[in-house]
Amino acid sequence: MFLDFGQLPAFLIACVVVVLTPGVDAFLLLRTSMRSGTRAGLWALAGIHSASFVQVGLVISGLGVVLARYPAVLVALRWIGAAYLLWLALSIARSLLRRTTGSDEPVEVVADRPFRRGFLTNITNPKMLLFSLAFLPQFIGAGQPTAQLAMLAVVFLGLAALWELLIVVAASRVAGRLRRPGVTTALDAVCAAVFLTMSVGLVL
Repeated sequence: MFLDFGQLPAFLIACVVVVLTPGVDAFLLLRTSMRSGTRAGLWALAGIHSASFVQVGLVISGLGVVLARYPAVLVALRWIGAAYLLWLALSIARSLLRRTTGSDEPVEVVADRPFRRGFLTNITNPKMLLFSLAFLPQFIGAGQPTAQLAMLAVVFLGLAALWELLIVVAASRVAGRLRRPGVTTALDAVCAAVFLTMSVGLVL
């Protein structure tokens, strides 16, 4: 059997649970779309999924297994990811501080170069690689391993992209009504806290 479609129902249920669980990507897309609009949100989404395709491609090609056998590589990647998330959190916190103190200095916005930020946020997070290694092989069934993994990866990334596209569109549409000092400050504070928490989580 080339592809085992009998595995799809259970796989789809598992995917929905995973996709709906909020993570770094969701908060980055939410903040980018609310502050800079749909176009920036879509670029961030493209960056996130470009990194996802790279990581899933490693799993399908077998290189992910090789990387997983060398803990030093994953440790280094984890520290890089933690440092990048910390930098994002500090950038937002600095923006909040300047806003509250009334500083007229130019403030770096996390939505700048959204594709690059989306790509770096995802590619430096080893959780996607380890998740793919642990999650996708459980649903190979009687299918040809490489083909089955490729099909499962496309389904998972497609569902994730659809959900995240809804986040981008919804956030962009309500941005006008929510773009008030109190709301944007609260959103920035939440995003900074989430990025900081996940940075610490990666280290620990």
